[in-house]
Amino acid sequence: MREVVAGGVALGGGRPLALIAGPCVIESDGHAHELALAIREVARRRGVPLIFKASFDKANRTSLTSFRGPGLVRGLETLARIKDSSGLPILTDIHEPAQAAPAAEVADVLQIPAFLCRQTDLIVAAAVTGRTINIKKGQFLAPLQMRHAIRKAVAAGNDRVLVTERGVSFGHGDLVVDMRAFPQLRSLGHPVVYDVTHSVQQPGAGDGVSGGQAEFIEPLAAAGVAAGVDGVFLEVHDRPAEARSDGPNALPLDRLDALLERLAAIHALSGRRAAETAPPARPGAASGRT
Repeated sequence: MREVVAGGVALGGGRPLALIAGPCVIESDGHAHELALAIREVARRRGVPLIFKASFDKANRTSLTSFRGPGLVRGLETLARIKDSSGLPILTDIHEPAQAAPAAEVADVLQIPAFLCRQTDLIVAAAVTGRTINIKKGQFLAPLQMRHAIRKAVAAGNDRVLVTERGVSFGHGDLVVDMRAFPQLRSLGHPVVYDVTHSVQQPGAGDGVSGGQAEFIEPLAAAGVAAGVDGVFLEVHDRPAEARSDGPNALPLDRLDALLERLAAIHALSGRRAAETAPPARPGAASGRT
């Protein structure tokens, strides 16, 4: 398992569990700043390395009238100020190849959304910036099929790739996480992140918005860490009921401290063992061969 460093935070290679956390979308400059500092304080107290995440645009909302965020220019200005004032690495997602270069001026990690993980031009545009790339596994893909997305980035000259599990579509409106996915994804040779909060999302279940089952965040997070992930991705909000995007599947800020304490303890016990017992990679799985 290779180690990937993003803005000073190392994932994989036997490193401590990392946290990627923040609101789903930038709701306002002030709110994003306040959340970043509050999450930073909790992560520091628990000794968990943190990458702050927030989207400048949510291009895949359920309804045309749903709040999308401040947009590329204003959103990146907010993220740049958060980075300067907090000292935290930044992750944000991009939806079009033209967004990659300007986002890379600010963000330490460029995220490829799950629905876009097969978009070759988007992955290549992110890769050539030289920034770390977090590719979310599509809800329609088996874990080992992600080797093709990884190869696109590696072939473009960038092996600083994280792979994130966020569940697979099942039935009508539910996502399900198969714990076998984590050792399978690790076999591809890149650090694996578990997006817990999107895994409890119920896409489109509300009236023009997505629903969610936030009560399952904590047990699923514990299970994923026990299965050997290198990082946990959490959407965190101080007032989930008032969140302008994905509130039903956000972790309340006041529950973050206890959850991190639990996850760090589980990772210390099981992380190394999970790495040792991962199934062997398929030939060329992490290479740039096509």
